[in-house]
Amino acid sequence: TNCLTTVWKLFKNLSEDQQRYEKQLIFEHPAFVKLCQQLLRDSRRMMRGDLVFSLHAVVSLGVPQNTLLVQTLVRVCQEKLNQFDNRCISVLATTLAGLDKDKNVSALQAGLQLLVEQRIPSIRDIFILQNLMKCMGKDAPVFLKKKLEMAVLKEMDHLTFPNALRVFSALVAMNYCSIPILNACSKKIQENVQDASFRQLILILEACYSLHYRNVKLFSAVADYVNSTACLWDKRQIILFLSAFETLGFQPSELMGIFAEKVTEDPEFLNLKNLLIVLRVYSRLNYIPRGQKHLFFETLHNCLNKYLPQISNTELLKAVYSLCILGYLPHRALDELLQKDSRDELLVSDDLYKEQKEMMVRCVKACMELDSPSFTKPAFIRTENSSSLVSLNLRKAREALVELLGDENMFQQNIQLPYKYHIDFEIRMDSDRKKVLPISATDDHANSSVQRLAFLFVPLSAFCVGTTHPQGKLAMKKRHLSKLGYHVILVLNKKFQEMTNEDAVEFLKGKIYSENAFPFSEVTVQGNN
Repeated sequence: TNCLTTVWKLFKNLSEDQQRYEKQLIFEHPAFVKLCQQLLRDSRRMMRGDLVFSLHAVVSLGVPQNTLLVQTLVRVCQEKLNQFDNRCISVLATTLAGLDKDKNVSALQAGLQLLVEQRIPSIRDIFILQNLMKCMGKDAPVFLKKKLEMAVLKEMDHLTFPNALRVFSALVAMNYCSIPILNACSKKIQENVQDASFRQLILILEACYSLHYRNVKLFSAVADYVNSTACLWDKRQIILFLSAFETLGFQPSELMGIFAEKVTEDPEFLNLKNLLIVLRVYSRLNYIPRGQKHLFFETLHNCLNKYLPQISNTELLKAVYSLCILGYLPHRALDELLQKDSRDELLVSDDLYKEQKEMMVRCVKACMELDSPSFTKPAFIRTENSSSLVSLNLRKAREALVELLGDENMFQQNIQLPYKYHIDFEIRMDSDRKKVLPISATDDHANSSVQRLAFLFVPLSAFCVGTTHPQGKLAMKKRHLSKLGYHVILVLNKKFQEMTNEDAVEFLKGKIYSENAFPFSEVTVQGNN
Protein backbone atom coordinates (compact mmCIF):
# COMPACT_ATOMS: atom_id res chain seq x y z
CA THR A 1 0.00 0.00 0.00
CA ASN A 2 2.76 2.46 0.92
CA CYS A 3 4.56 1.67 -2.34
CA LEU A 4 1.42 2.24 -4.46
CA THR A 5 0.37 5.46 -2.72
CA THR A 6 3.90 6.86 -3.00
CA VAL A 7 3.94 6.12 -6.74
CA TRP A 8 0.56 7.86 -7.05
CA LYS A 9 1.68 10.94 -5.09
CA LEU A 10 4.73 11.32 -7.35
CA PHE A 11 2.69 10.60 -10.48
CA LYS A 12 -0.09 13.14 -9.85
CA ASN A 13 2.34 16.05 -9.66
CA LEU A 14 3.64 15.46 -13.20
CA SER A 15 2.38 17.24 -16.32
CA GLU A 16 -0.03 15.42 -18.65
CA ASP A 17 2.73 14.61 -21.14
CA GLN A 18 5.01 13.31 -18.39
CA GLN A 19 2.14 11.26 -16.94
CA ARG A 20 1.54 9.51 -20.26
CA TYR A 21 5.24 8.61 -20.54
CA GLU A 22 5.65 7.54 -16.91
CA LYS A 23 2.43 5.52 -16.94
CA GLN A 24 3.79 3.37 -19.76
CA LEU A 25 7.08 2.86 -17.87
CA ILE A 26 5.22 1.95 -14.65
CA PHE A 27 2.90 -0.55 -16.32
CA GLU A 28 5.80 -2.20 -18.17
CA HIS A 29 8.00 -2.41 -15.07
CA PRO A 30 8.30 -6.03 -13.78
CA ALA A 31 8.18 -4.84 -10.15
CA PHE A 32 4.78 -3.22 -10.74
CA VAL A 33 3.39 -6.48 -12.14
CA LYS A 34 4.67 -8.38 -9.06
CA LEU A 35 3.23 -5.70 -6.78
CA CYS A 36 -0.22 -6.02 -8.38
CA GLN A 37 -0.08 -9.82 -8.13
CA GLN A 38 0.80 -9.62 -4.44
CA LEU A 39 -2.04 -7.13 -3.89
CA LEU A 40 -4.46 -9.51 -5.60
CA ARG A 41 -3.34 -12.43 -3.36
CA ASP A 42 -3.37 -10.48 -0.08
CA SER A 43 -6.45 -8.28 -0.64
CA ARG A 44 -8.72 -10.27 1.72
CA ARG A 45 -6.11 -10.18 4.54
CA MET A 46 -5.40 -6.42 4.29
CA MET A 47 -6.29 -3.86 6.94
CA ARG A 48 -9.28 -1.67 5.99
CA GLY A 49 -7.17 1.46 5.48
CA ASP A 50 -4.64 -0.35 3.33
CA LEU A 51 -7.46 -1.83 1.25
CA VAL A 52 -9.19 1.44 0.33
CA PHE A 53 -5.93 3.34 -0.21
CA SER A 54 -4.65 0.57 -2.47
CA LEU A 55 -7.84 0.63 -4.54
CA HIS A 56 -7.63 4.44 -4.75
CA ALA A 57 -3.99 4.36 -5.88
CA VAL A 58 -4.56 1.60 -8.46
CA VAL A 59 -7.59 3.35 -9.98
CA SER A 60 -5.86 6.75 -9.93
CA LEU A 61 -2.82 5.34 -11.74
CA GLY A 62 -5.12 4.19 -14.53
CA VAL A 63 -5.28 0.43 -14.06
CA PRO A 64 -8.33 -0.53 -16.20
CA GLN A 65 -11.58 -1.05 -14.31
CA ASN A 66 -12.34 -4.38 -16.00
CA THR A 67 -9.13 -6.04 -14.73
CA LEU A 68 -9.31 -8.83 -12.18
CA LEU A 69 -7.31 -6.69 -9.73
CA VAL A 70 -9.75 -3.72 -9.64
CA GLN A 71 -12.84 -5.95 -9.65
CA THR A 72 -11.44 -8.07 -6.80
CA LEU A 73 -10.60 -5.02 -4.68
CA VAL A 74 -14.10 -3.62 -5.28
CA ARG A 75 -15.70 -6.90 -4.17
CA VAL A 76 -13.50 -7.14 -1.06
CA CYS A 77 -14.44 -3.54 -0.14
CA GLN A 78 -18.07 -4.56 -0.44
CA GLU A 79 -17.49 -7.49 1.95
CA LYS A 80 -15.67 -5.34 4.54
CA LEU A 81 -17.79 -2.20 4.12
CA ASN A 82 -19.24 -2.22 7.66
CA GLN A 83 -15.73 -2.29 9.14
CA PHE A 84 -14.69 1.00 7.48
CA ASP A 85 -14.23 4.12 9.58
CA ASN A 86 -15.26 7.59 8.36
CA ARG A 87 -11.89 8.29 6.72
CA CYS A 88 -12.04 5.01 4.78
CA ILE A 89 -15.60 5.81 3.68
CA SER A 90 -14.43 9.21 2.39
CA VAL A 91 -11.53 7.70 0.40
CA LEU A 92 -13.76 4.94 -1.00
CA ALA A 93 -16.41 7.47 -2.05
CA THR A 94 -13.74 9.47 -3.89
CA THR A 95 -12.53 6.34 -5.68
CA LEU A 96 -16.00 5.20 -6.75
CA ALA A 97 -16.77 8.65 -8.15
CA GLY A 98 -14.02 8.02 -10.73
CA LEU A 99 -15.31 4.60 -11.83
CA ASP A 100 -17.92 3.73 -14.43
CA LYS A 101 -21.00 1.91 -13.21
CA ASP A 102 -20.88 -1.86 -13.55
CA LYS A 103 -22.41 -4.68 -11.47
CA ASN A 104 -19.79 -4.64 -8.70
CA VAL A 105 -19.38 -0.85 -8.57
CA SER A 106 -23.16 -0.26 -8.45
CA ALA A 107 -23.56 -2.78 -5.63
CA LEU A 108 -20.75 -1.13 -3.64
CA GLN A 109 -22.16 2.36 -4.25
CA ALA A 110 -25.61 1.25 -3.01
CA GLY A 111 -24.07 -0.22 0.15
CA LEU A 112 -21.91 2.85 0.68
CA GLN A 113 -24.94 5.15 0.36
CA LEU A 114 -26.77 3.20 3.12
CA LEU A 115 -23.68 3.30 5.34
CA VAL A 116 -23.18 7.05 4.80
CA GLU A 117 -26.81 7.65 5.76
CA GLN A 118 -26.26 5.79 9.06
CA ARG A 119 -22.89 7.41 9.81
CA ILE A 120 -23.69 11.06 9.01
CA PRO A 121 -24.65 12.02 12.61
CA SER A 122 -21.27 10.75 13.89
CA ILE A 123 -19.13 12.60 11.30
CA ARG A 124 -17.69 15.82 12.72
CA ASP A 125 -15.00 16.44 10.11
CA ILE A 126 -16.18 19.01 7.53
CA PHE A 127 -13.51 17.82 5.09
CA ILE A 128 -14.99 14.31 5.11
CA LEU A 129 -18.54 15.68 4.89
CA GLN A 130 -17.82 17.85 1.83
CA ASN A 131 -16.02 14.93 0.21
CA LEU A 132 -19.04 12.68 0.74
CA MET A 133 -21.31 15.39 -0.71
CA LYS A 134 -19.08 15.58 -3.75
CA CYS A 135 -18.93 11.82 -4.23
CA MET A 136 -22.61 11.09 -3.61
CA GLY A 137 -23.23 13.46 -6.52
CA LYS A 138 -26.39 14.81 -8.08
CA ASP A 139 -28.03 11.36 -8.19
CA ALA A 140 -28.12 11.08 -4.38
CA PRO A 141 -31.67 11.01 -2.92
CA VAL A 142 -33.00 14.35 -1.69
CA PHE A 143 -33.30 13.08 1.92
CA LEU A 144 -29.58 12.17 1.90
CA LYS A 145 -28.65 15.60 0.52
CA LYS A 146 -30.66 17.21 3.34
CA LYS A 147 -28.95 15.03 5.96
CA LEU A 148 -25.53 16.03 4.62
CA GLU A 149 -26.63 19.68 4.58
CA MET A 150 -27.67 19.56 8.26
CA ALA A 151 -24.40 17.83 9.22
CA VAL A 152 -22.33 20.50 7.43
CA LEU A 153 -24.35 23.32 9.02
CA LYS A 154 -23.53 21.96 12.49
CA GLU A 155 -19.80 22.31 11.68
CA MET A 156 -19.97 25.83 10.22
CA ASP A 157 -18.23 27.29 13.29
CA HIS A 158 -15.08 25.40 12.26
CA LEU A 159 -15.25 26.46 8.61
CA THR A 160 -11.89 27.48 7.12
CA PHE A 161 -11.30 29.28 3.82
CA PRO A 162 -10.01 26.14 1.99
CA ASN A 163 -13.02 24.16 3.25
CA ALA A 164 -15.39 26.94 2.17
CA LEU A 165 -14.04 26.55 -1.38
CA ARG A 166 -14.40 22.77 -1.19
CA VAL A 167 -17.98 22.97 0.11
CA PHE A 168 -18.90 25.31 -2.76
CA SER A 169 -17.51 22.74 -5.19
CA ALA A 170 -19.29 19.88 -3.37
CA LEU A 171 -22.67 21.60 -3.62
CA VAL A 172 -22.17 21.97 -7.38
CA ALA A 173 -21.29 18.28 -7.68
CA MET A 174 -24.41 17.41 -5.70
CA ASN A 175 -26.47 19.98 -7.65
CA TYR A 176 -27.94 21.19 -4.37
CA CYS A 177 -28.42 24.88 -3.53
CA SER A 178 -28.28 25.21 0.25
CA ILE A 179 -28.65 28.94 0.92
CA PRO A 180 -27.50 28.75 4.60
CA ILE A 181 -24.32 26.86 3.65
CA LEU A 182 -23.64 29.10 0.65
CA ASN A 183 -24.12 32.25 2.73
CA ALA A 184 -21.68 30.98 5.38
CA CYS A 185 -19.12 29.97 2.74
CA SER A 186 -19.55 33.30 0.93
CA LYS A 187 -18.83 35.21 4.13
CA LYS A 188 -15.62 33.21 4.70
CA ILE A 189 -14.56 33.73 1.07
CA GLN A 190 -15.19 37.48 1.30
CA GLU A 191 -12.97 37.66 4.40
CA ASN A 192 -10.14 35.82 2.61
CA VAL A 193 -10.66 36.81 -1.01
CA GLN A 194 -7.07 38.01 -1.30
CA ASP A 195 -5.86 34.44 -0.64
CA ALA A 196 -7.80 32.94 -3.57
CA SER A 197 -6.06 32.12 -6.83
CA PHE A 198 -7.36 33.11 -10.26
CA ARG A 199 -8.72 29.61 -10.86
CA GLN A 200 -10.45 29.51 -7.46
CA LEU A 201 -12.16 32.87 -8.04
CA ILE A 202 -13.42 31.77 -11.45
CA LEU A 203 -14.67 28.47 -9.98
CA ILE A 204 -16.54 30.38 -7.24
CA LEU A 205 -18.35 32.51 -9.83
CA GLU A 206 -19.10 29.48 -12.01
CA ALA A 207 -20.46 27.63 -8.95
CA CYS A 208 -22.80 30.53 -8.18
CA TYR A 209 -24.10 30.35 -11.75
CA SER A 210 -24.57 26.56 -11.63
CA LEU A 211 -26.46 26.77 -8.34
CA HIS A 212 -28.55 29.84 -9.36
CA TYR A 213 -27.10 31.57 -6.31
CA ARG A 214 -26.91 35.37 -6.35
CA ASN A 215 -24.95 37.09 -3.57
CA VAL A 216 -24.20 40.73 -4.37
CA LYS A 217 -21.77 41.12 -1.46
CA LEU A 218 -19.72 38.13 -2.66
CA PHE A 219 -19.70 39.33 -6.28
CA SER A 220 -18.72 42.83 -5.17
CA ALA A 221 -15.90 41.51 -2.98
CA VAL A 222 -14.45 39.50 -5.88
CA ALA A 223 -14.89 42.41 -8.32
CA ASP A 224 -13.32 44.92 -5.90
CA TYR A 225 -10.35 42.61 -5.30
CA VAL A 226 -9.75 42.06 -9.03
CA ASN A 227 -10.22 45.79 -9.62
CA SER A 228 -7.71 46.77 -6.89
CA THR A 229 -5.14 44.31 -8.27
CA ALA A 230 -5.90 44.85 -11.97
CA CYS A 231 -2.29 45.66 -12.75
CA LEU A 232 -1.28 42.15 -11.61
CA TRP A 233 -3.72 40.29 -13.86
CA ASP A 234 -3.21 39.43 -17.50
CA LYS A 235 -5.77 41.14 -19.76
CA ARG A 236 -7.10 37.75 -20.83
CA GLN A 237 -7.67 36.84 -17.20
CA ILE A 238 -9.71 40.01 -16.71
CA ILE A 239 -11.77 39.06 -19.78
CA LEU A 240 -12.56 35.71 -18.14
CA PHE A 241 -13.61 37.50 -14.93
CA LEU A 242 -15.89 39.82 -16.91
CA SER A 243 -17.36 36.88 -18.82
CA ALA A 244 -18.10 35.06 -15.54
CA PHE A 245 -19.79 38.17 -14.12
CA GLU A 246 -21.81 38.56 -17.31
CA THR A 247 -23.25 35.05 -17.05
CA LEU A 248 -24.37 36.00 -13.52
CA GLY A 249 -25.91 39.26 -14.74
CA PHE A 250 -23.69 41.26 -12.36
CA GLN A 251 -22.13 44.53 -13.50
CA PRO A 252 -18.67 45.21 -11.95
CA SER A 253 -18.73 48.83 -13.14
CA GLU A 254 -15.29 49.95 -11.85
CA LEU A 255 -13.56 46.90 -13.31
CA MET A 256 -15.36 47.41 -16.63
CA GLY A 257 -14.22 51.05 -16.65
CA ILE A 258 -10.58 50.11 -16.01
CA PHE A 259 -10.68 47.38 -18.63
CA ALA A 260 -12.20 49.78 -21.20
CA GLU A 261 -9.15 52.01 -20.67
CA LYS A 262 -6.84 49.04 -21.27
CA VAL A 263 -8.69 48.25 -24.50
CA THR A 264 -8.40 51.80 -25.86
CA GLU A 265 -4.70 52.02 -24.85
CA ASP A 266 -3.68 48.69 -26.37
CA PRO A 267 -6.32 46.94 -28.53
CA GLU A 268 -3.80 44.62 -30.19
CA PHE A 269 -4.28 41.89 -27.57
CA LEU A 270 -7.91 41.43 -28.63
CA ASN A 271 -8.14 38.39 -30.86
CA LEU A 272 -11.51 37.59 -32.45
CA LYS A 273 -12.63 35.30 -29.60
CA ASN A 274 -11.84 37.90 -26.92
CA LEU A 275 -13.38 40.70 -28.97
CA LEU A 276 -16.67 38.81 -29.17
CA ILE A 277 -16.60 38.19 -25.40
CA VAL A 278 -15.96 41.89 -24.68
CA LEU A 279 -18.79 42.95 -26.99
CA ARG A 280 -21.17 40.46 -25.39
CA VAL A 281 -20.26 41.48 -21.82
CA TYR A 282 -20.54 45.24 -22.32
CA SER A 283 -23.77 45.01 -24.32
CA ARG A 284 -25.60 42.62 -22.00
CA LEU A 285 -24.55 44.47 -18.84
CA ASN A 286 -25.32 47.80 -20.56
CA TYR A 287 -22.06 49.47 -19.63
CA ILE A 288 -20.82 52.51 -21.55
CA PRO A 289 -17.53 54.02 -20.28
CA ARG A 290 -17.90 57.59 -19.07
CA GLY A 291 -15.75 60.15 -20.81
CA GLN A 292 -14.41 57.75 -23.44
CA LYS A 293 -17.60 56.40 -25.00
CA HIS A 294 -16.76 57.36 -28.58
CA LEU A 295 -13.10 56.25 -28.34
CA PHE A 296 -14.09 52.89 -26.82
CA PHE A 297 -16.67 52.19 -29.52
CA GLU A 298 -14.32 53.27 -32.30
CA THR A 299 -11.59 50.99 -30.93
CA LEU A 300 -13.92 47.98 -30.86
CA HIS A 301 -15.25 48.88 -34.31
CA ASN A 302 -11.73 49.04 -35.77
CA CYS A 303 -10.89 45.66 -34.20
CA LEU A 304 -14.04 44.19 -35.73
CA ASN A 305 -13.19 45.62 -39.16
CA LYS A 306 -9.79 43.92 -38.95
CA TYR A 307 -11.46 40.50 -38.57
CA LEU A 308 -14.19 40.97 -41.21
CA PRO A 309 -12.37 38.88 -43.88
CA GLN A 310 -12.24 35.83 -41.58
CA ILE A 311 -15.29 36.18 -39.36
CA SER A 312 -18.16 33.67 -39.66
CA ASN A 313 -21.73 34.78 -40.40
CA THR A 314 -22.92 33.96 -36.88
CA GLU A 315 -20.00 35.78 -35.25
CA LEU A 316 -20.58 38.83 -37.45
CA LEU A 317 -24.26 38.92 -36.47
CA LYS A 318 -23.42 38.64 -32.76
CA ALA A 319 -20.79 41.38 -32.96
CA VAL A 320 -23.02 43.84 -34.84
CA TYR A 321 -25.98 43.02 -32.59
CA SER A 322 -23.89 43.74 -29.45
CA LEU A 323 -22.72 47.13 -30.74
CA CYS A 324 -26.24 48.04 -31.85
CA ILE A 325 -27.64 47.25 -28.39
CA LEU A 326 -25.18 49.81 -27.01
CA GLY A 327 -26.48 52.37 -29.52
CA TYR A 328 -23.47 52.31 -31.83
CA LEU A 329 -23.81 51.56 -35.55
CA PRO A 330 -20.67 49.90 -37.02
CA HIS A 331 -21.30 50.91 -40.65
CA ARG A 332 -18.76 48.74 -42.47
CA ALA A 333 -19.74 45.60 -40.53
CA LEU A 334 -23.42 46.51 -41.01
CA ASP A 335 -22.97 46.70 -44.77
CA GLU A 336 -21.32 43.28 -44.77
CA LEU A 337 -24.12 41.85 -42.61
CA LEU A 338 -26.91 43.26 -44.80
CA GLN A 339 -25.27 41.87 -47.92
CA LYS A 340 -25.19 38.42 -46.35
CA ASP A 341 -28.81 38.84 -45.22
CA SER A 342 -29.93 39.83 -48.72
CA ARG A 343 -28.28 36.67 -50.05
CA ASP A 344 -30.04 34.57 -47.38
CA GLU A 345 -26.70 33.49 -45.94
CA LEU A 346 -27.49 34.38 -42.31
CA LEU A 347 -30.49 32.17 -41.64
CA VAL A 348 -30.48 28.49 -42.52
CA SER A 349 -33.77 26.61 -42.35
CA ASP A 350 -32.46 23.76 -40.17
CA ASP A 351 -30.48 26.05 -37.84
CA LEU A 352 -31.23 25.28 -34.18
CA TYR A 353 -30.80 28.98 -33.35
CA LYS A 354 -32.84 30.31 -36.27
CA GLU A 355 -35.42 32.11 -34.08
CA GLN A 356 -32.73 33.74 -31.99
CA LYS A 357 -30.89 34.91 -35.11
CA GLU A 358 -34.11 36.28 -36.61
CA MET A 359 -34.64 38.30 -33.43
CA MET A 360 -31.07 39.64 -33.61
CA VAL A 361 -31.46 40.65 -37.28
CA ARG A 362 -34.75 42.37 -36.44
CA CYS A 363 -33.10 44.31 -33.58
CA VAL A 364 -30.19 45.35 -35.80
CA LYS A 365 -32.58 46.71 -38.45
CA ALA A 366 -34.60 48.57 -35.79
CA CYS A 367 -31.38 50.13 -34.45
CA MET A 368 -30.36 51.20 -37.97
CA GLU A 369 -33.56 53.24 -38.23
CA LEU A 370 -34.16 54.47 -34.69
CA ASP A 371 -30.53 55.15 -33.68
CA SER A 372 -29.66 56.88 -36.93
CA PRO A 373 -28.79 60.59 -36.48
CA SER A 374 -31.30 61.38 -39.24
CA PHE A 375 -34.24 59.78 -37.39
CA THR A 376 -36.93 62.21 -36.24
CA LYS A 377 -39.78 61.49 -33.87
CA PRO A 378 -42.88 60.54 -35.88
CA ALA A 379 -45.92 62.78 -35.49
CA PHE A 380 -48.20 59.76 -35.36
CA ILE A 381 -47.52 56.17 -34.29
CA ARG A 382 -49.78 53.39 -35.45
CA THR A 383 -50.56 51.09 -32.55
CA GLU A 384 -52.74 48.06 -32.13
CA ASN A 385 -54.06 46.18 -29.14
CA SER A 386 -52.66 42.67 -28.99
CA SER A 387 -55.52 41.44 -26.83
CA SER A 388 -58.05 42.74 -24.37
CA LEU A 389 -57.00 40.00 -21.95
CA VAL A 390 -54.47 40.94 -19.31
CA SER A 391 -52.00 38.34 -18.03
CA LEU A 392 -52.25 37.33 -14.38
CA ASN A 393 -49.15 39.23 -13.33
CA LEU A 394 -50.57 42.49 -14.79
CA ARG A 395 -54.08 42.14 -13.34
CA LYS A 396 -53.13 43.99 -10.16
CA ALA A 397 -51.71 46.91 -12.20
CA ARG A 398 -54.86 47.07 -14.34
CA GLU A 399 -57.13 47.15 -11.27
CA ALA A 400 -54.98 49.87 -9.67
CA LEU A 401 -55.16 51.99 -12.85
CA VAL A 402 -58.95 51.62 -13.01
CA GLU A 403 -59.24 52.67 -9.36
CA LEU A 404 -56.88 55.60 -9.89
CA LEU A 405 -58.20 56.90 -13.22
CA GLY A 406 -61.84 55.86 -12.81
CA ASP A 407 -62.35 54.38 -16.26
CA GLU A 408 -60.81 51.77 -18.55
CA ASN A 409 -61.00 54.27 -21.42
CA MET A 410 -58.29 56.37 -19.74
CA PHE A 411 -55.55 53.89 -20.63
CA GLN A 412 -54.62 51.22 -23.17
CA GLN A 413 -53.24 47.78 -22.41
CA ASN A 414 -51.23 45.22 -24.40
CA ILE A 415 -50.16 47.66 -27.10
CA GLN A 416 -48.18 46.44 -30.08
CA LEU A 417 -45.90 49.04 -31.71
CA PRO A 418 -43.80 49.05 -34.87
CA TYR A 419 -40.45 47.22 -34.68
CA LYS A 420 -42.15 44.41 -32.69
CA TYR A 421 -42.11 46.44 -29.48
CA HIS A 422 -44.78 45.83 -26.86
CA ILE A 423 -46.08 48.08 -24.08
CA ASP A 424 -48.02 46.80 -21.07
CA PHE A 425 -49.99 50.02 -20.48
CA GLU A 426 -50.13 53.40 -22.22
CA ILE A 427 -51.47 56.59 -20.67
CA ARG A 428 -51.83 59.93 -22.47
CA MET A 429 -51.60 63.28 -20.70
CA ASP A 430 -51.63 66.98 -21.42
CA SER A 431 -48.33 68.80 -21.92
CA ASP A 432 -48.15 69.89 -18.25
CA ARG A 433 -48.57 66.31 -16.98
CA LYS A 434 -51.52 67.45 -14.88
CA LYS A 435 -54.40 65.71 -16.57
CA VAL A 436 -54.90 62.22 -18.02
CA LEU A 437 -56.66 62.30 -21.39
CA PRO A 438 -59.13 59.68 -22.64
CA ILE A 439 -57.56 57.39 -25.25
CA SER A 440 -60.44 57.93 -27.67
CA ALA A 441 -60.00 61.72 -27.62
CA THR A 442 -56.36 61.51 -28.75
CA ASP A 443 -56.52 58.45 -31.00
CA ASP A 444 -57.57 59.92 -34.31
CA HIS A 445 -55.05 62.70 -34.83
CA ALA A 446 -51.47 63.62 -34.13
CA ASN A 447 -51.03 66.11 -31.31
CA SER A 448 -47.54 67.16 -30.31
CA SER A 449 -48.78 68.49 -26.96
CA VAL A 450 -49.97 65.06 -25.85
CA GLN A 451 -47.54 63.24 -23.56
CA ARG A 452 -47.42 59.45 -23.92
CA LEU A 453 -46.48 57.37 -20.91
CA ALA A 454 -45.41 53.78 -21.49
CA PHE A 455 -45.52 51.46 -18.48
CA LEU A 456 -43.31 48.38 -18.71
CA PHE A 457 -43.67 45.82 -15.91
CA VAL A 458 -40.41 43.92 -16.06
CA PRO A 459 -38.93 40.92 -14.20
CA LEU A 460 -35.94 41.09 -11.89
CA SER A 461 -33.85 39.23 -14.50
CA ALA A 462 -34.09 42.24 -16.85
CA PHE A 463 -31.83 44.21 -14.50
CA CYS A 464 -28.24 43.74 -13.39
CA VAL A 465 -28.06 41.71 -10.17
CA GLY A 466 -28.46 43.76 -7.00
CA THR A 467 -29.61 46.89 -8.83
CA THR A 468 -32.33 47.97 -11.18
CA HIS A 469 -29.86 49.11 -13.81
CA PRO A 470 -31.48 47.71 -16.98
CA GLN A 471 -29.57 45.12 -18.95
CA GLY A 472 -28.82 45.69 -22.63
CA LYS A 473 -32.04 44.56 -24.35
CA LEU A 474 -34.28 46.45 -21.90
CA ALA A 475 -32.08 49.55 -22.14
CA MET A 476 -32.32 49.39 -25.95
CA LYS A 477 -36.12 49.06 -25.79
CA LYS A 478 -36.35 52.02 -23.41
CA ARG A 479 -34.11 54.09 -25.72
CA HIS A 480 -36.16 53.24 -28.79
CA LEU A 481 -39.51 53.92 -27.11
CA SER A 482 -38.14 57.32 -26.10
CA LYS A 483 -37.21 57.95 -29.75
CA LEU A 484 -40.81 57.11 -30.69
CA GLY A 485 -42.07 59.77 -28.29
CA TYR A 486 -42.83 57.80 -25.14
CA HIS A 487 -41.89 58.65 -21.59
CA VAL A 488 -40.88 55.17 -20.39
CA ILE A 489 -41.59 54.08 -16.81
CA LEU A 490 -39.95 50.81 -15.76
CA VAL A 491 -41.71 48.99 -12.93
CA LEU A 492 -40.08 46.07 -11.15
CA ASN A 493 -42.98 43.65 -11.28
CA LYS A 494 -41.90 41.54 -8.29
CA LYS A 495 -41.75 44.60 -6.05
CA PHE A 496 -45.06 45.91 -7.39
CA GLN A 497 -46.81 42.57 -6.71
CA GLU A 498 -45.65 42.71 -3.08
CA MET A 499 -47.39 46.10 -2.54
CA THR A 500 -50.81 46.37 -0.94
CA ASN A 501 -53.59 47.55 -3.27
CA GLU A 502 -53.53 51.00 -1.64
CA ASP A 503 -49.74 51.30 -2.01
CA ALA A 504 -49.97 50.14 -5.64
CA VAL A 505 -52.46 52.92 -6.43
CA GLU A 506 -50.28 55.53 -4.69
CA PHE A 507 -47.19 54.28 -6.47
CA LEU A 508 -48.80 54.59 -9.92
CA LYS A 509 -50.23 57.97 -8.99
CA GLY A 510 -46.72 59.20 -8.17
CA LYS A 511 -45.38 57.90 -11.48
CA ILE A 512 -48.17 59.35 -13.60
CA TYR A 513 -48.52 62.84 -12.14
CA SER A 514 -44.88 63.61 -11.38
CA GLU A 515 -43.05 65.68 -13.98
CA ASN A 516 -39.88 63.82 -13.07
CA ALA A 517 -41.33 60.35 -12.65
CA PHE A 518 -38.15 58.47 -12.02
CA PRO A 519 -38.27 54.91 -13.27
CA PHE A 520 -37.25 52.09 -10.98
CA SER A 521 -34.02 51.91 -12.93
CA GLU A 522 -32.68 54.86 -10.94
CA VAL A 523 -33.34 53.22 -7.59
CA THR A 524 -31.03 50.68 -6.03
CA VAL A 525 -32.65 47.71 -4.33
CA GLN A 526 -31.23 45.19 -1.90
CA GLY A 527 -29.72 41.91 -3.06
CA ASN A 528 -32.20 39.03 -3.00
CA ASN A 529 -30.28 36.25 -1.29
